[in-house]
Amino acid sequence: MEHSEPRPKLGISSCLLGENVRFDGGHKHNGYVTRTLAGHFDFVSFCPEQAIGLPTPRNPIRLVSRPGQMETRAVDIRDPSRDYSEELDRFAQEVCGKIDDLSGYIVKRDSPSCGMERVKVYEKEGAPPVRRGIGLFTARLMTERPELPVEEEGRLMDSRLRENFVTRVFTLSRWQQMHVEGVTRQRLVEFHTRHKFLIQVHHEVTYRELGRHIADLGGDNLALKAQAYINKLMQGLRHLADPGKHANVLTHIMGFVKDRMSGDEKSEMLELIEAHRLELVPVIVPITLLNHFLRRYPHEYIARQYYLEPHPRELMLRNSI
Repeated sequence: MEHSEPRPKLGISSCLLGENVRFDGGHKHNGYVTRTLAGHFDFVSFCPEQAIGLPTPRNPIRLVSRPGQMETRAVDIRDPSRDYSEELDRFAQEVCGKIDDLSGYIVKRDSPSCGMERVKVYEKEGAPPVRRGIGLFTARLMTERPELPVEEEGRLMDSRLRENFVTRVFTLSRWQQMHVEGVTRQRLVEFHTRHKFLIQVHHEVTYRELGRHIADLGGDNLALKAQAYINKLMQGLRHLADPGKHANVLTHIMGFVKDRMSGDEKSEMLELIEAHRLELVPVIVPITLLNHFLRRYPHEYIARQYYLEPHPRELMLRNSI
């Protein structure tokens, strides 16, 4: 299946693009983002701290949680009376209302405004921080836009997390393109049909739930049902695929054409699937052979499955998982 989809648009922390917006006047340029991902995505940069009027350079801020406080606060590290929590939250809410065209977001690790997880929270004076926080901008972003794939640049260095994030981004981008054409029951069924094996390789429970959801599209409120569908789909795709899940799906797909394959071809295919299950070869190896057999023994239903190529092959994301 050739991959000729529109370029998804990603929100991103400005410092990762090399913009000098950090508290010390510097940046945190990420080469993988600007050299590799930039070839396949368009970026829209945001710096919440600059956006709320903080200068560059500036005093750093940090997350604090004091006894009696219900919420984590973002305060000036040198003058804790300067609290920027409300400003960051208001800016995040403003952004959330304007990013319907974004298919994902890459945030800066450890940032008190942008970090996605394990951000330092200072709970007691003189005590070491606890890594349990979420940057205030990103916390609001993930709450208001639960369907939006969000990932930290540091976690993108993990091959499985990287492949998972990009898969989710392209899936949401395809959904957004469908919305441009107009959501109909027929288009929603077609979207689900083409993503069946991709959903299954990530989360079997979501696969079954979405199947029942699609079977119940009658009546009114198609827009509400469509929104519930994409929210559940994107949540399910957050589950990581693994060699066992890939092996099961590949065996299932092989079943559609195995009656046309020779005994030697079936043996070769099954050997590579098992080799991947045992983590002896990356998943791209059995997928490449399966695609070879699908060209020899075409099957229209399988040829349209996004599982076989959920993102551009040039990214080589499946070469290392």
